[in-house]
Amino acid sequence: MIRKNLKFYTLTLAMFFVLTTLTAQQQNRWEINKQGGVTWEIDHRLPHRDHIEMSGKQISAVVEYGVEADKTFYVKRNVVWPMLRTIPNNTHASLTHVFSDNIIPMIKIDGDFIKERVKKISLNGTIEVRSTIGEKIVLIRTLFPSTGMPVFCENYRIKNNGTRSVKIEVPEIKRVTKTNEEDGVYGVYTLTFEVAGSGTFKLEPGKSLEFFLTITGEKLGENYQMVDNNKELKSRKTLVKQFWNNLVLETPDSTLNRGFAFAKIRAAESIYETKGGPMHGPGGLSYYAAIWANDQAEYVNPFFPYLGYKYGIESAVNSYKHFARFMNDEFEPIPSSIIAEGVDIWNGAKDRGDAAMIAYGATRFAMSLGDWKTAEKLWPLIEWTLEYNKRKLNVAGVVNSDTDELEGRFPAGNANLCTSSLYYDALNSAVYLGESLEKNKKQLDKYRAEAATLKQSIENYFGATVMGYETYRYYERNKKLRAWICIPLTMGIFDRKEGTINALFSPELWTEDGLATESGDKTFWDRATLYALRGVLAAGETKRGIDYLEYYTNRRLLGEHVPYPVEAYPEGGQRHLSAESGLYCRIYTEGLFGIRPTGLNSFNLTPRLAADWNEMSLRKIHAFGELFDIEVSRTDSGLKVIIRKNGTIYKDMNIASGETIGVQF
Repeated sequence: MIRKNLKFYTLTLAMFFVLTTLTAQQQNRWEINKQGGVTWEIDHRLPHRDHIEMSGKQISAVVEYGVEADKTFYVKRNVVWPMLRTIPNNTHASLTHVFSDNIIPMIKIDGDFIKERVKKISLNGTIEVRSTIGEKIVLIRTLFPSTGMPVFCENYRIKNNGTRSVKIEVPEIKRVTKTNEEDGVYGVYTLTFEVAGSGTFKLEPGKSLEFFLTITGEKLGENYQMVDNNKELKSRKTLVKQFWNNLVLETPDSTLNRGFAFAKIRAAESIYETKGGPMHGPGGLSYYAAIWANDQAEYVNPFFPYLGYKYGIESAVNSYKHFARFMNDEFEPIPSSIIAEGVDIWNGAKDRGDAAMIAYGATRFAMSLGDWKTAEKLWPLIEWTLEYNKRKLNVAGVVNSDTDELEGRFPAGNANLCTSSLYYDALNSAVYLGESLEKNKKQLDKYRAEAATLKQSIENYFGATVMGYETYRYYERNKKLRAWICIPLTMGIFDRKEGTINALFSPELWTEDGLATESGDKTFWDRATLYALRGVLAAGETKRGIDYLEYYTNRRLLGEHVPYPVEAYPEGGQRHLSAESGLYCRIYTEGLFGIRPTGLNSFNLTPRLAADWNEMSLRKIHAFGELFDIEVSRTDSGLKVIIRKNGTIYKDMNIASGETIGVQF
């Protein structure tokens, strides 16, 4: 016992040293502002460049921006039109074009070309850059995508704060590029880079001048040339406000609250209006007008009901509908991805455990949505994917697959921990959902028994001491710690939680950017860190979970590359893939507040209030067919939990810390 306690103390001390050292090294570049966003006040740490992705229904843009050593602004717009398909019409066949022109140096004031000095940059669903020109002229530029048109917009305003009038010359700029007809699925595409509001103006003291830039992509016969940039900016701000005013997190930590608010934007904005219906796409200049079994079916779809975003819910239902097209009597694998607006597939990594991803996501989505008709439509897909996984069980009782969601980038053996864990949760969720739908009791009893057997098989096959930690091997003969040992925690398997959590936060896995994919390797994928933080909180390790969540959020929201979770490094250069932001939000819904769906109108609730917090709330939750708030506060003996519907108290409960309560509407 003494030896065990000494080992735990040593591990705890080592992990504390790792976290405090990394925190001390972290110097924020950005800060939270009063308008709901984050701001970078330009200081001496120059030059600095960053990139952010922003999306609308018909366009996406990865904007590279920054401030040079002389405090001038740098911009490069990598604009993507997902529905302007190129040939070959594969996963990456969205028309993409780079626009690097900075129009400000082309403008003259009193006959001299402008040289701006950037003062600050703010992000709030747009990029807003505030600069000065000389001592008395202020320039504000705002960059953003149209919410509904294939147009990227930039609004410019010059204000004269001086005491005399100035002459401003805005050049007439229009550049048109036509693609080759043979390169496009729909023929020739026309790209237009155009300044509106050009001319020569006398700007009086105290007055402002506006002009606009639009970047447009069109098929033959389309016309998006008459764009009202101010109207488009209003639409963008309205959409962001919609995200921010629903599913509202309130904790004593303003960084967590703001990180959650930003993640809702990226998780929900990246949905494209394809001919195959709305398709949520990861982005990253590569993945558009297509869906994946992990990013959409598993990661982000179960989040949308909580946000109450109808277009997001529609995209989730549409994705499961597309996957259901590939059910077959022979139980051949469902494709990993359905691409090109739904007309083709990608299965280059073969079976990644995709049926387990779909079963897990579809059951949780259906219950969280709380709509009987939708759940009934999804039930055949759930049944098929569960049966598929059952047929893939090996002699040890765990699920065989060719790869996992990392598609062979790291070894996964013939059977990996992630796939079997997803299948386990899907079986349990199918029991809950089936009971709500009044499905055959014998069938549900069978699922229940299969889940219990699978849980033991996971322990027998994957349970192991790896690098001195009593945790899991990710696959047979695995000798190194892997980030995905966190996955059982998110599925309610806590048998090895102590050793697993110690391993996750050990120097072998935890890095300055979260979890390394494998001990000893520099590669990281945020999705594993996001799953881990959710699982650690769900397992009741509240202090460590929140400590590391605060560190991670501070780095992603206020550090050098902001403001969203990222995909990976070195692959992809830390792209802002959208489903990762959905996973970030699920840290709070399923980890911090411990919401576990148990039916179309019911859920278990296990709130994890930090020791130094007196209260926390999650408001305007759209789930289980209701709109409600959850309020958690500390009492002398434990926690007080209040659930409000329509502003009135629906439930008022006093519980012990760590206690699970059932809620039914």
